[in-house]
Amino acid sequence: MSKDLIEAMLKFDEDTIMKEVNERLNDGQNPIEIVRDLQAGMTLVGERFSSGDYFLSELMMSGDLFTRVMAIIEPKLEVLAQEYLGKIVVGTPKGDIHDIGKNIFCSVAKGAGFEVHDLGEDVPVEQFVKAVEEIKPDILGFSVLLTTVFENMKKIVDALVQKGLRDDIRVIIGGGVTTEMVRKYVGADFQTIDAIQGLEICKKWATEKIYRKD
Repeated sequence: MSKDLIEAMLKFDEDTIMKEVNERLNDGQNPIEIVRDLQAGMTLVGERFSSGDYFLSELMMSGDLFTRVMAIIEPKLEVLAQEYLGKIVVGTPKGDIHDIGKNIFCSVAKGAGFEVHDLGEDVPVEQFVKAVEEIKPDILGFSVLLTTVFENMKKIVDALVQKGLRDDIRVIIGGGVTTEMVRKYVGADFQTIDAIQGLEICKKWATEKIYRKD
C-alpha cells in the first residue's frame, strides 16, 4: 500500500496523486491495487470528517478529486475484464446521500466484467424494487453510511420476498456502519466495509453461476 498516495489524498494534493497514479499505471501495476490505496485515503478522509477535523467542503473536495482520478483508472480496469460476469443493481437507499463508497464499487465492478446499473443516492424503496423487476439483476447492492436507512434496506428485501424475486438474486450491503447483525436484520447475503472485498464476493458468486447476457 502506498503511504504517499494515501497521504496525498488526505492533503487533497492533486498533482502528487495524478503523478503517482499515472506512473503506476505506466509501470503496469494492477489498477485494482491503486483503487485500494485511493479507497484507504478516502476512508481516512471520512474518519476525519466524522471526528470534526474536516468539514463538509473538504469531504466534497475529496469526492470530486476521487472522481477525476477514477476517470483515468476506469479505462484500464475495463481492459482487464475477461468475461461477462452478470448484472448488478446498486444504489444508496432513501435517507442517505453518500456516494463515494458506491462509486468505488461501481468502478471496480465494471472493470471486472459486470454490467452495473447505478440507481444513484437517496433512492426510494419502490425504485429499487422496480429496477429489480425490470433489469433482473444477478446481484443487488446497497451502499450506506447512515444507520437510519437500515429499515429501508429491509423494506426493499422484504418487498422482493413478497414478489417472489428474492430467490433469484444475491444481496450485498456495504458501508462503514454495516455489521453482520445488520446483514441478518436486512436479510442480505453478505456485508462488508470494503468495496474491493465486496467485488471479490460478487466475482465468487459469478463463478458459482456463469451468467449470460440477455
